[in-house]
Amino acid sequence: MYASGQGLPQDYVLAHLWANLAAVQGNVIGLRERDDLANKMTPQQVAEAQKMARECLSSGYKRCD
Repeated sequence: MYASGQGLPQDYVLAHLWANLAAVQGNVIGLRERDDLANKMTPQQVAEAQKMARECLSSGYKRCD
């Protein structure tokens, strides 16, 4: 939804965050989507999304936005 902007503003950083979390859980579609998104993003955006994913995981999924 974030990647395409369906129903909410398009946001590649948040899309990457959620795809990355899916990939960490072994979801192949999440892995593919994360890698596709990274190709559309700046290195700074990717770093921001990765930082957000680490914070989300370390908080037990309490800080995931």
